[in-house]
Amino acid sequence: MQKNPYCPIKAKITDIIEETPAIKTFVLRPEKAIPFKTGEFMELTVSGLGEAPFTPSSNPRIEDTMELTIMDVGRVTSRLHKMKKGDVLGVRGPYGKGYPLKDFEGKEVLIVGGGVGLAPLRSLILDLLNDIDRYKKVLIKYGARSPKDIVYKNQVKEWQKNKKLSLELTVDKGDKGWKGNVGLITTLLKKNMGVDIKNSVTIVCGPPVMMKFTTFKLIESGYSDADIYLSMEKNMSCGIGKCGHCRIGPYYSCQDGPVFTYDKIKGYHTIWE
Repeated sequence: MQKNPYCPIKAKITDIIEETPAIKTFVLRPEKAIPFKTGEFMELTVSGLGEAPFTPSSNPRIEDTMELTIMDVGRVTSRLHKMKKGDVLGVRGPYGKGYPLKDFEGKEVLIVGGGVGLAPLRSLILDLLNDIDRYKKVLIKYGARSPKDIVYKNQVKEWQKNKKLSLELTVDKGDKGWKGNVGLITTLLKKNMGVDIKNSVTIVCGPPVMMKFTTFKLIESGYSDADIYLSMEKNMSCGIGKCGHCRIGPYYSCQDGPVFTYDKIKGYHTIWE
């Protein structure tokens, strides 16, 4: 008998980390290991309520546990934020296509994230660090609404000290203790931002409006459409290409993505909606 593709694996919550007032990281231990590649996503089930897609934020080399960083924005996520250590969820996946790390080797990798968009990018960063010498340079530009909205605060501090990474932060609005850049993420994307654009790829993840104007700024800076990788996770539902909610032109984000180069999807206006 064929296995039911909608049937999840049980996973226990072993830890919950409060990243910001609205964002938590859930550490899960599935009944059996669920190997995934960075950029692929999972469907997370809350029994009796429903499910939603999330991209793991943890290192794909660690298979006995999985971390998912989730913002409280809807019915399923609101219930998740009320759950405690020891509670059990359902997980199915992985689905989609992740980041083509082989294509990044020998190049300068520019990572641009906004808000909770740093979650799937964290998995990418950790995977790049697994084999950091394969990449010429790794640069991270990250923006949040305010200092309190920066996710992974402790890890961000570690990354800032890592000589093999270049990390720059910005916030839309600072506070008395903030000494970094104030402004939208695009203010960090200047022509002299320290990247050899001719030998570089860039990865963008964040709210749609942030991704839209970041993409335009990167093109203005000299990046080709084919070297801009976008994480198009919005509107995914079933995860297996049946419901059609995540369709972008001829593509389904859940199967053909969620990672796309801009040249493949730029002609479809729905990508920014």
